Amino acid sequence: MKTWFITGASRGFGRVWAQAALERGDQVAATARNLDDLKELATQYGDRALPLRLDVTDRDAVFAAVEQATETFGQLDVVVNNAGYGLFGMIEETTEQQARAQLETNFFGALWVTQAVLPVLRNQGSGHILQVSSIGGIAAFPTLGLYNASKWALEGLSEALAAEVAPLGVKVTIVEPGPYGTDWSGASAVHTTPIDAYDPVREARRTTAAARTPAAPDVTAGVVLQLVDTDQPPLRLFLGSYPYPVAEKAYADRLATWTEWRPLAEQASAH
Repeated sequence: MKTWFITGASRGFGRVWAQAALERGDQVAATARNLDDLKELATQYGDRALPLRLDVTDRDAVFAAVEQATETFGQLDVVVNNAGYGLFGMIEETTEQQARAQLETNFFGALWVTQAVLPVLRNQGSGHILQVSSIGGIAAFPTLGLYNASKWALEGLSEALAAEVAPLGVKVTIVEPGPYGTDWSGASAVHTTPIDAYDPVREARRTTAAARTPAAPDVTAGVVLQLVDTDQPPLRLFLGSYPYPVAEKAYADRLATWTEWRPLAEQASAH
């Protein structure tokens, strides 16, 4: 039996993975901003499900939730930083409040949870942190600049974290999903006020998105269960086949640009 701590467990990946873990007999501390969204888990799975009201942007509340989960279950084996949402709009259109709120949830929320669970995992000498990023964490897309920024920041933090905690017996995996049928672009999304000059860019993105049929998030459950049961999990794991050509092109383009401009870059070397 594993004990999980999952943020953003009311819907999407968080709900799917919480349900999958509970279904196989694990224990789950499931968090969400609205406790009513989690009542069904407690009704269905009894004491193995611990619903917790949590806004991950509140650092003190995060530490209190982790403490409550640890006191209830005695340990933490899998920590899933899943809470987050999408901010859709152009860089110029984004207000200061929108930008700060996106980073507060997607990046700082994950940081606070990570800091809160690390003393527990260190003392155990074990544990696995899943940082839910995105293909948008390694490739950037117009209309998603602040969302990309939040996930790129999470990726950098998590790669450094993995090197810091590996000697302590703690593992880190950055999970990078492609598009799935969650409400990331629906009910939970935030949109900027449009500037007309960007309408062609916006329309091109809509056309591209409309051409895809996102898979149901349920198909990821078995993969994540296998991931947390792996003795030596990877630092990064895509979910689905969609991210592969996107990542391959992004990295090929970067390497080509660095190579092309290497003669100029090397003029800045010390002699």
